[in-house]
Amino acid sequence: MDEAPATGLNIAVLVKHVPDAQFDRHIGGEHNTTQRSESILSELDEYALEAALQLVEGLGGDSAGHRITAVTMGPPAAVSAVKKALQIGAHQGVHLTDDALLGSDASATSLALSALLTHLGGFDLVLTGMASTDGETSLVPAQLAERLQLPQVTFAASLEVAGGPGGWTLTARRDGDTYSETLESSLPAIVSVTDQINEPRYPNFKGIMAAKKKPLDTLALGDIGVSADQVGLAGSWTLVQDAQPRPPRSQGTVITDEGDAGIRLVDFLAGHKLL
Repeated sequence: MDEAPATGLNIAVLVKHVPDAQFDRHIGGEHNTTQRSESILSELDEYALEAALQLVEGLGGDSAGHRITAVTMGPPAAVSAVKKALQIGAHQGVHLTDDALLGSDASATSLALSALLTHLGGFDLVLTGMASTDGETSLVPAQLAERLQLPQVTFAASLEVAGGPGGWTLTARRDGDTYSETLESSLPAIVSVTDQINEPRYPNFKGIMAAKKKPLDTLALGDIGVSADQVGLAGSWTLVQDAQPRPPRSQGTVITDEGDAGIRLVDFLAGHKLL
């Protein structure tokens, strides 16, 4: 992996290979794990990548020495998430893959990712989406911050970075239902962003061709000092004991207007305690 220039902002963006939401999700196998045959880069991670690209562009771009590394963990097919990130604009990619990672929950995932980020070293900022679109726990960013002993900002709806090496400062806005708050942090830090922060760009032909020449490293658990019993099913705090297909929906009640449709509709709603 290329080292980031000393003068630039070094950003890691965590990306995940998740089941395509256009298709039904399936859980199966001996340990009730998610089936990922039809998977793509998580849509929510594209907002984190776009946030990184906008930060770099606002600080002077590639020529100023800034770098974005797309980082993922998962089975061999998960490399496609990193490749998509490279096509969109990340400068380099890292894929942690190992059979022992199968079945990792949020805790085991954060342990592996924290070891991976420590192994790579030198990141000023780690960006993530607000959640993964498969697990939807939003736990990994906070667990990463705890494991790496770094400040964290969650659910950022806007993001700015100012300063320089040895003195970067991050400013973020978090929006609540009836209020907004502004948070500041020194770097390095962990930040998760919402799907309101920007509009992710699409890879263009130039980006797709350029991605083929960008560095993409593949690592295993042994490379980052993690043993098999610390991750996967053995190292997870939670497990799925049972999973059943969603039952088919029954046909709804159809009310044909014969002059009393309004009354029948009110009776139906009242009978179901919806009034």
